[in-house]
Amino acid sequence: MTAVDLELSDVAAAAARLTPYIDPTPVLKSLWLSERTGADVYLKCENLQRTGSFKVRGALSKLLTLTEEEQQAGVITASAGNHGQGVAYGAHLLGLSALIVVPTGTPAIKLDGIRRYGAELVLAGSGYDEAHREAVRLQRESGRTYVHAYLDPAVIAGQGTVAWESMAGDRPWDLVVVPAGGGGLIAGIGTVTRALCPQAGVIGIQSEASSPWVESFRTGRTVNVEESPTLAEGLAGGIEPENFALVRRVTDSMRTVREGDIADAMASLVREERLVVEGSGAVGVAALMSGVVTPAAGSRVLVILSGGNVDASTLAGVLTGESPGA
Repeated sequence: MTAVDLELSDVAAAAARLTPYIDPTPVLKSLWLSERTGADVYLKCENLQRTGSFKVRGALSKLLTLTEEEQQAGVITASAGNHGQGVAYGAHLLGLSALIVVPTGTPAIKLDGIRRYGAELVLAGSGYDEAHREAVRLQRESGRTYVHAYLDPAVIAGQGTVAWESMAGDRPWDLVVVPAGGGGLIAGIGTVTRALCPQAGVIGIQSEASSPWVESFRTGRTVNVEESPTLAEGLAGGIEPENFALVRRVTDSMRTVREGDIADAMASLVREERLVVEGSGAVGVAALMSGVVTPAAGSRVLVILSGGNVDASTLAGVLTGESPGA
């Protein structure tokens, strides 16, 4: 692939495409986090999005641009789970055939979501990178249209509509805190923030268990690191050079949080906000709670809750302190 770039006009076009299919998610002030940090903290609740995560925005944005020939060929993708659900849902709406490849350890709630929308499901590899390699092999055999989770400009533009909604009207944000996995979400959100709210800082958050963006920002080149199991499995995996320049241009820094902090954030979101958020979606809150990110007093902070697809057993373990990360 060639280097990926994005402009505000691309996100505006994606927002127009998605209007008939995607309902805006709420931006809710968190009194608890505001009191804890001294800032005015708001939560963008993509855990309440259709399919339970922001990923459906990017998937539908891409599917709606396919030619008739590409639609007839059907689509294929690799996913840690949420993007796969988005592609499956979009394919169901548009009457397309879809094949989704996911790692063997993908949470059951995400597998069930993919199956619910009628997509063909293949389990391959222990992580996203291995699933991606298998999906590429299957794409060559089948001739299906590949829908990349974070390197396709139409996908990134769709994911950027999270910020497009959050910055409509009088939204003078000072800081935007974003989960960082493959980089599609933060690339889209950062592009919109730089254009519409240029005074705001953009900080990406990863788990210490998988932090290639942090190391890559430190060295100035893409670096893939050794991974360990994480509650934020949706953010795990390597990164690619194709979107590195874009992410660096629109992001001020990358930070990491510990597994215990992720578990605390998940549990606190349930107890304080009555919100079920998966580990990948809770890393921004973990960063605020742990002091990894310390906003200025009185500043307006937007935290992206990117998804809510967490198995009941994992959530129970987090709430009782019995999960590996708790």
